[in-house]
Amino acid sequence: MSGYRFIKWFEELRKTDVPLVGGKGANLGEMTNAGIPVPPGFCVTAEAYKYFVEHVKLEDGKTLQEWIMDIISKTNVDDSKQLQENTAKIRQKIIDLPMLPEIAKEIEDAYKKLSQRFNKDAVYVAVRSSATAEDLPEASFAGQQETYLDVYGAEDVIEKVKKCWASLWTARATFYRAKQGFDHSRVYLSAVVQKMVNSEKSGVMFTANPVTSDRNEIMINASWGLGEAVVSGSVTPDEYIVEKGTWKIKDKFIAKKEVMVVRNPETNRGTIYVKVADYLGQEWVEKQVLTDEQIIELAKMGAKIEEHYGWPQDIEWAYDKDDGKLYIVQSRPITTLKEEAKAEEAAETGEGEIILKGLGASPGVGAGRVVVIFDASEIDKVKQGDVLVTTMTNPDMVPAMKRASAIVTDEGGRTSHAAIVSRELGIPAVVGTKEATKKLKTGDYVTVDGTRGVVYRGIVKDLVGKKEEPVAAAGGGQVVVAGAPLITATKIKVNVSMPEMAEKAAATGADGVGLLRAEHMILSIGEHPVKFIKEGKFDELVEKLADGIRTVAAAFYPRPVWYRTLDAPTNEFKEMPGGEDEPDERNPMLGWRGIRRSLDQVELLKAEFLAIKKVVEEGYTNVGVMLPLVGHPEQVRKAKEIALSVGLRPHKDVEWGIMVEVPAAALIIEDLIKEGIDFISFGTNDLTQYTLAIDRDNDRIAYLYDETHPAVLKLIEHVIKVCKKYGVETSICGQAGSDPKMAKILVRLGIDSISANPDAVELIRKTVAQEEQKILLEAARKKLFGED
Repeated sequence: MSGYRFIKWFEELRKTDVPLVGGKGANLGEMTNAGIPVPPGFCVTAEAYKYFVEHVKLEDGKTLQEWIMDIISKTNVDDSKQLQENTAKIRQKIIDLPMLPEIAKEIEDAYKKLSQRFNKDAVYVAVRSSATAEDLPEASFAGQQETYLDVYGAEDVIEKVKKCWASLWTARATFYRAKQGFDHSRVYLSAVVQKMVNSEKSGVMFTANPVTSDRNEIMINASWGLGEAVVSGSVTPDEYIVEKGTWKIKDKFIAKKEVMVVRNPETNRGTIYVKVADYLGQEWVEKQVLTDEQIIELAKMGAKIEEHYGWPQDIEWAYDKDDGKLYIVQSRPITTLKEEAKAEEAAETGEGEIILKGLGASPGVGAGRVVVIFDASEIDKVKQGDVLVTTMTNPDMVPAMKRASAIVTDEGGRTSHAAIVSRELGIPAVVGTKEATKKLKTGDYVTVDGTRGVVYRGIVKDLVGKKEEPVAAAGGGQVVVAGAPLITATKIKVNVSMPEMAEKAAATGADGVGLLRAEHMILSIGEHPVKFIKEGKFDELVEKLADGIRTVAAAFYPRPVWYRTLDAPTNEFKEMPGGEDEPDERNPMLGWRGIRRSLDQVELLKAEFLAIKKVVEEGYTNVGVMLPLVGHPEQVRKAKEIALSVGLRPHKDVEWGIMVEVPAAALIIEDLIKEGIDFISFGTNDLTQYTLAIDRDNDRIAYLYDETHPAVLKLIEHVIKVCKKYGVETSICGQAGSDPKMAKILVRLGIDSISANPDAVELIRKTVAQEEQKILLEAARKKLFGED
């Protein structure tokens, strides 16, 4: 069709052309030829990049490719500063060099023909990177590839193509290729040039419900302007649920859409964020984005694309304000679906009135009478089966949480106390609603859907009636593991907060306990533990702790149980009887907690060590000690001295380990290992918030909280590598351990075990098994085809 050497129009491409134009380009060609309304465009093929680097000659006579490979060969990817400097040199060199005339001429000609399709001399286009290399896993480039929107003119297109090429050499992409053993010289990149949709409204569509895995539902997210705001998470979009086949709109959530992305009006190039109220008017902030007719049109288009590919799709779409038509910008398979959703998770109803929406933090449905409380002194108001509503839970509220049929909070994210404990108890929870304590009153009746993150007015029988057991009894329910257990090289462990949940946690078939929290055992004594000791009840405290540790150790014996010493912030202790002397801290998460506190309150740490010693002497040799918030070898040394002083011998009586949750611990991991540790466990909740300077419980910035941020992953990668060198076991017990996406990354990084929440153990085991099989298959194919 084209007669070009370096250009392929979408009409010329199929999904099998990934080696030539990458995944994005191949999919756009496939959809174009399937009759899907894709904005027209072309791909500057990977062959163009290969030709450019092999034919551009530098001053010393070397080709650009030889120069790049020479720099890479001299780069230590573990030296962050050197890696950043050298890859920056490569990127700048590619951008600075003029485009070869033979490639530039083809891009100019193709862009001119694309513009002529719209009877214009020039049109706005998007230029997107689409990396391709034989055997290079797509995950290696996740988040690496550059996209440029509202590019105008042939010269600008050529410049952006070079910038896409340069993005092959970001520090992160280079680091991952090196660590995964791929040949840098065989990695290429195609640039997709596509007519921009002048988006009036845009968003993302999932042709299977990504929360419940219900394949009979389509979930649509929509907002004003360009789709970048939805994809990046910087705006809360409208959400619509459509039933396939009947095309019934089962649910709508109309969000407050505060910001939108538009073309920069000053430069007519690129994009900027603007306030919806300023750009469109205040009434547009809470206006429904899509009409019902558009919702159904979009859902039917999604079903058509899914049928074509034979698998549920994650689709980016837009409605053009110029012609009012629907366009599909991108489609990719959904990779995070469970094999099947539980009946109670998939249950829906069109009859309930949604009165609140937040983050679905613990799956399931609960209904009952609302009880609003604001501090732990009011927990006796919560009776069996009530719906607990509060600003944010704390450990003192756990007795009330156990009685609740569901939990709703104003604040917090999926790693908050309410979320973690609710999942462990098996109680539905919705967090981060912002206004639950204002909208709900004690005595109201509501239905809480913890899977979808919504609260309905009244008791919605369509939802509640489908449950086989009342959620109020969930705390004592059973975990059923069907079929033969999967065997994985990576151990799958479980997190336990409360000893009374040990049997339920053990029934998951987990390979041990990667985190046994001390906080609930200590706080359950009813008063400040230091007050307990001052009143002469030291031995009683030891016995209470030993009872809790013993319960868990016995349920899992001989599987290992790692007990984390006390890590309660001052604000959690302050409300307890005897907590009057607790200091007022501006940010308790950064304050007197973890090992810092334990080394100051030595008697309390001795009580914990004596309790462990007592359990070990009874024959439960599967207990290990894990120190939280360690940031210096001296802290490990002092803790060992205290243990020895009460007769507990690290490395002999118990395995001895630390949490890696402070960036300092990751950076000096070799020094900590030399101090003597048997294992480490990543606390990604804290490691992420400390690395990114983000309060994980602040819902205003929750969208920025990302355990897969390159900085966090780089710290994890470094620690695993050093631990492998010294034979130290590595694990994870943060919330990220319950995320299938993170589990896949950790398996490839070589982690020894993953500790998940009880409700996620089975899913994580399946995910790990699949990823391990995939790695074996990749290795076998390499060997079979004689590749390096």
